[in-house]
Amino acid sequence: MNQKTLIGLAIAALIAIVVAVVLNQRSQPRSEGAAGSAWLAPELREHVNDVSRIVVTGAGNTVVATLERGANGWTLAEKGGYAADTGKLREFLLKLADAKLVEEKTANKDKYATLGVEDVADQGAKGLQVELDGLAQPLKLIVGNASTRGSGNFVRRVGEAQSWLASTTLSVPKSAAEWLRKDLVDVPATRIESVAITHADGKGFRVFKANEGDANFTLADIPKGREAGSEFTANGLASTLSGLNFEDVVPARDEAPGEKAVKTRYAAFDGLVVDAIAWEKDGKHYAQFKASLDAAQADKGIAAAQAKAKADFETMTAAAEAARTSKEAQPEGAKDDPVKPSSIDDPAKDREDRLAAVNREIAALNAHFDGWTFVLPAYKYANIDKPLEDLLKPVEEKKPAAPAKKGGK
Repeated sequence: MNQKTLIGLAIAALIAIVVAVVLNQRSQPRSEGAAGSAWLAPELREHVNDVSRIVVTGAGNTVVATLERGANGWTLAEKGGYAADTGKLREFLLKLADAKLVEEKTANKDKYATLGVEDVADQGAKGLQVELDGLAQPLKLIVGNASTRGSGNFVRRVGEAQSWLASTTLSVPKSAAEWLRKDLVDVPATRIESVAITHADGKGFRVFKANEGDANFTLADIPKGREAGSEFTANGLASTLSGLNFEDVVPARDEAPGEKAVKTRYAAFDGLVVDAIAWEKDGKHYAQFKASLDAAQADKGIAAAQAKAKADFETMTAAAEAARTSKEAQPEGAKDDPVKPSSIDDPAKDREDRLAAVNREIAALNAHFDGWTFVLPAYKYANIDKPLEDLLKPVEEKKPAAPAKKGGK
């Protein structure tokens, strides 16, 4: 093999190596940063807590949601400054920070619509533009369709031609209402002493429990000639405030009660009172709430709770004493005296603590309630606007008397 042949082979090998390197680089995700950086939002990686504002924009450059971080936490501008769901917001930011660019997609703007990454100025745009402020460099990108072949979304940074498949499925709420913190109040039915409903015509009714441990509610003042219906219906009224979430919210000044509003009062055994005024309009179910304290009921409830605590302590003390004197083998710890509750050691201090706890709850509830009108789920509203007839047994229709037979037979 002569020198010229060796040189030719060396050049061919060098060309093959260069081609292989180029092909390998093309198969890897590219980014504007240094080689090897494959993050969708590298500027967010270590700065999630620096984000101070998020703007979500949809088709036709319509702003869907503006989330802002202030002295009172994250709020939504489109909802009058009501609290945002920080859990949902943080989950989105963390997913965005962890998203990687896994595959190059089209850089042809005529094909963006297929992936949902076209400019949101387009009236038919399917994606959402997400803009983050508070970072060293503001981040603005379009989140398009979810991939139909596994996880991930198609994305495109605003101002760049190249689109990508991101490694993480980025679910961006498409309305301001979806960003809201929707948990409103959670008072279990076991705490409720009575529910009173008054309709717009002044007619109403009340269901109640005589004792906190009663299994069912009783309908008061049953109309003459009628009977109470299913206990299930009466008991359901007390569950309205249990895990109550709303669907949407507007400032109270923008949506006030109408003439046909119904008033409902929920009174708890411990003195908590929640008043609701609710109405229906344009197919939506609105309500406003106010929490307060029934001092007399609070005193009664505290006395009952202290009496129960004392009775329970005496029962446990007697059981421990019996265990000590019993000849039968007892499990470890069975002979130990129970811890004396504070209601026995210092009933005045115990009363003060119980009352303070209810007052703190009232303050927290009114912090959510004051100044707002809430859109409720239909099934919850149905319990607020329940008619008396639903709590009564149906009136049996009297069958007409059979005609008398001829001949007295």
